[in-house]
Amino acid sequence: MRKPNDKPIKEAIEQMLRVYKLKRKFDETSLVAAWPEMMGPAVANRTRQLYIRDKKLFIRVESSVLKNELLMIRSQILDKMNERAGADVLEEIVFL
Repeated sequence: MRKPNDKPIKEAIEQMLRVYKLKRKFDETSLVAAWPEMMGPAVANRTRQLYIRDKKLFIRVESSVLKNELLMIRSQILDKMNERAGADVLEEIVFL
């Protein structure tokens, strides 16, 4: 029998992240970790130093050809990553 203040664990964790103001950092970290899955192994193996600062995703790209390709689909990458996070975590992508 459930008590009136019982919550599912997912809801409790989300509430804890909001209360301690960790939600944004958690979303940022999960996006960086999901980069290989979202972009595929070919892109993930040629990108280095992924990090997020001030709603900007910084990516070091080893190949100039790949960098050009990623520049052309920048807005699609932003949309895909924000959709995965469920919020507007990113506003811009910077290629290094």
